[in-house]
Amino acid sequence: MRAITAGYDRRAPAVRDATLTVSPGEAVGLLGPSGCGKSTLARVAALLHRPDSGEVVVDGTPVRRWRHRAPRELRTAFGVVFQQPRLSADPRLRLTDLIAEPLRATGRRASVPGRVADLAETVGLTPDLLTRRPHEVSDGQLQRACLARALVLRPRWLICDEMTAMLDASTTAALVGVVEDYRASTGAGLLAVGHDRTLLDRWCDRTAGWHTVTPPGLVCGT
Repeated sequence: MRAITAGYDRRAPAVRDATLTVSPGEAVGLLGPSGCGKSTLARVAALLHRPDSGEVVVDGTPVRRWRHRAPRELRTAFGVVFQQPRLSADPRLRLTDLIAEPLRATGRRASVPGRVADLAETVGLTPDLLTRRPHEVSDGQLQRACLARALVLRPRWLICDEMTAMLDASTTAALVGVVEDYRASTGAGLLAVGHDRTLLDRWCDRTAGWHTVTPPGLVCGT
């Protein structure tokens, strides 16, 4: 991401002139206080939010289209886990259908039974939990399902936006372990966003402080 300015009001962007690079296979932490624009930058990185200015380059190719307009092979290169699983999960879906959503959306229904079963075991979901809906499971169990959903298409890039902020220590360790096992086996790159320096420093190859990503004095949005 080069000189990214982005937000939801052009008169008061949440991010101004931000630059950050993640190399293939690298784990980069993005550290900053709440409300500074980290999540907006993460959404730009995941092609979910078009910046007002600047450039995003993926695998050497500048991005020209965003969200559903981006080419499928580019959209499916990213797996994203958000901070609040209850806001990112359809409350009507059973966990098995939540995990399978990307497979069905990309015409890979035949892969659903085997892939969902494998990932459920990987993230620590027992078969009885897969039949439940979000309101019937804990935040930690739901976030495990959301991580499985992010991995189901075998993405080359992972973006974890405060993935563990609402979780206890044991669940945090388990989910970070799943991400690291996946990266070790696939060579995927990772952008991990958070405000816990200790976690990011232990998890990532390097940690970028918000002041190194955006110019001083232009850090926080509203």
